[in-house]
Amino acid sequence: MTATISELMTRTGVKFGTSGARGLATQLTDLVAYSYTKGFLQYLRECGDLPATAREVAFGGDFRPSTDRIMNAAMKAAEDLGYAAINCGKVPSPALALLGLEKGIPAVMVTGSHIPFDRNGIKFNKCAGEVLKEDEAGITRQVVELPDGLFDANGGFASAAIPSRPVATAAVEAYVARYLNFFPKDCLKGLKLGVYQHSAVARDVMVQILSGLGADVTPLGRSETFIPVDTEAIRPEDVALAAQWSKEHAFDSIVSADGDSDRPLISDEHGRWIRGDVAGVLCAKFLGADSVSTPVSCNGAVDLSGWFGEVKRTKIGSPFVVSSMLDASKRGKTCVVGYEANGGFLLNSPVSRDGRTLRQLPTRDAAIVHIGLLLLARREGKTLAQLVATLPPRYTASGLLKNCPVEKSAAILERFTTGDDAKDHAQLVAAFGLLVGGSGVQAVNRTDGVRVTFANGEIIHLRPSGNAPEFRCYTEASGETRTQELNDAAMAKVAEMAG
Repeated sequence: MTATISELMTRTGVKFGTSGARGLATQLTDLVAYSYTKGFLQYLRECGDLPATAREVAFGGDFRPSTDRIMNAAMKAAEDLGYAAINCGKVPSPALALLGLEKGIPAVMVTGSHIPFDRNGIKFNKCAGEVLKEDEAGITRQVVELPDGLFDANGGFASAAIPSRPVATAAVEAYVARYLNFFPKDCLKGLKLGVYQHSAVARDVMVQILSGLGADVTPLGRSETFIPVDTEAIRPEDVALAAQWSKEHAFDSIVSADGDSDRPLISDEHGRWIRGDVAGVLCAKFLGADSVSTPVSCNGAVDLSGWFGEVKRTKIGSPFVVSSMLDASKRGKTCVVGYEANGGFLLNSPVSRDGRTLRQLPTRDAAIVHIGLLLLARREGKTLAQLVATLPPRYTASGLLKNCPVEKSAAILERFTTGDDAKDHAQLVAAFGLLVGGSGVQAVNRTDGVRVTFANGEIIHLRPSGNAPEFRCYTEASGETRTQELNDAAMAKVAEMAG
């Protein structure tokens, strides 16, 4: 019996988004997870990315209830192709990717990142880094063999027995050592930090790294049930918690991350979360970047700061950022970085200081942002709030409309993408003109969704999520309060359009 990945994607709805294949956990059956993983490895063999000498594939996952089952199915697929499955257990996505890079083997992460707990996904990493958008077609066309009797009629394993696979600690150990061996010992000494642990898979790793660099660390808010923390649309309760903890403990900063811990959260000394695309600019400055790749949705301060030799704007999603970074490296740039609005930071060049080298890690990472901002503030003799204030006054906000089916998202964008610029501008003014004081349209960017710059300099960016039935709206303006007000008003309009 065989299965075609393209047919499974159509039938189950588990498709590639901006960061791997994702869908409802009930859709990600054992059969689907097995088939997708087998298809991925077959594709690597086909295109020459998986050397004949390779004998291992690394696997990890987050704390979602469905993760163990999906990991088991994925590992079984690798074993049936003749590979040894390295079970890294519950491990941060960047730690698993780092292990794959260091060993020159594929790495498969089972995670839904920040999306609701009833969903999950599989993120594929090739031997040299993330799967790119151009790889997806090759994986999708694969036809895989399904052994007779392996699955029942519902797509579950016919036998419930799970093989005993010992958990390897190498991925976490190498990830912690990456930072403790590069940054000076006690470089964070004197800082009082809170770590908001919730259900982040790196909740103990964050404590280990920051305390290992000398900080006084207090764990906070640990949860044994999965909490879908979205670093791009921070929950009101997380805003309130950070403010409360900061007041109670007088922290210099509170740090956290999303479910698979590749996207950071970091607050200033007042417990105010720093936007991911602001943190990205500051981390790039700390590293001395000469090329920055970042999605079109990110804060315009990166362009206005004058700190970088070049800034490249991409579609939203780490594969697009990775492609842009690869191009910059090919053109001879020496410190190539990228970041996203969610704060995930990617390093495509080795960084050398004081005889030590931090190797490149071209996938989203949270730890480098935590450390980078704390050390930049220390280097400049500023608090984190003062550090943020050194940026040009551009503020961004984002909102999320949940349970917005794909067809409704498409209908919203179709209003403003008729192919007639004059008509599109008129429609945009009719929908949002009152929100920007009657200002007309200055420019429309359709790199990813519809991003509108109005004549008064304010921006509204409409975009369906690539991972879930959700619709996002980003706004940018010159005042923090004004930006949030604009986002709230624009989100209300989006909800009205969605019906």
